[in-house]
Amino acid sequence: MLIDLIRGIISGNGFDFWEIVSRIAVMLLMIFLILPVHEFAHAGVAYLLGDKAIKRRGRLSLNPLNHIDIMGSLCMLLFNFGWAKAVPIDPRNFKKPKLYMGITALAGPVSNILCGMLGGAVHLILTFFATEFLWGTFIGQFLNLFLYYYVSINATLAVFNLIPIPPLDGSKVLFVFLPDRAVEFCYRYQKYSFILIYILILTGALNGVLNILSGFIMKICYFFFI
Repeated sequence: MLIDLIRGIISGNGFDFWEIVSRIAVMLLMIFLILPVHEFAHAGVAYLLGDKAIKRRGRLSLNPLNHIDIMGSLCMLLFNFGWAKAVPIDPRNFKKPKLYMGITALAGPVSNILCGMLGGAVHLILTFFATEFLWGTFIGQFLNLFLYYYVSINATLAVFNLIPIPPLDGSKVLFVFLPDRAVEFCYRYQKYSFILIYILILTGALNGVLNILSGFIMKICYFFFI
């Protein structure tokens, strides 16, 4: 992640110029490829479950410009996990609001895992069939880095979004099993949970758990097809 590059430069270790360019290019591609799919999954499942109005809100789309959040994208660049604009879903359009909201929320992390598995399969196939000459070229090195980060970031985003803190997806999955009074309480103080999330990110308190769980998801993504 880019925070490691910054630390390396500050400490005097330095990095190869093309490595820096490659990592920045890869991370920008991640923002425009991964986050829109995650949000499209939310919108698509919500639409299928009854919230037809979501199409008029412009979020039933893979256009990155409809989904990108500046702060979430910055966190993606620096820490490998972040977020996009939340899809505005009206649970009143669902026959079973709490259950369907939970299913809709779960669709985002599931899409990350599926995309990670696809990326892992492509990476393994290329590694098996590609010649040593290809991996030795700049294009080959960039492709190798891209596919690794594609799997890694999808795995990390899946785990990060399943944290049961509002407004992350995990909270809405948890709400399925909580009484309505507890859910209302959580929604009422949701704005303060953003502060908690920022503190956890900036202090690195999430790193240990995220690394362990995302590493487990990465193994599934890579070895599911073996």
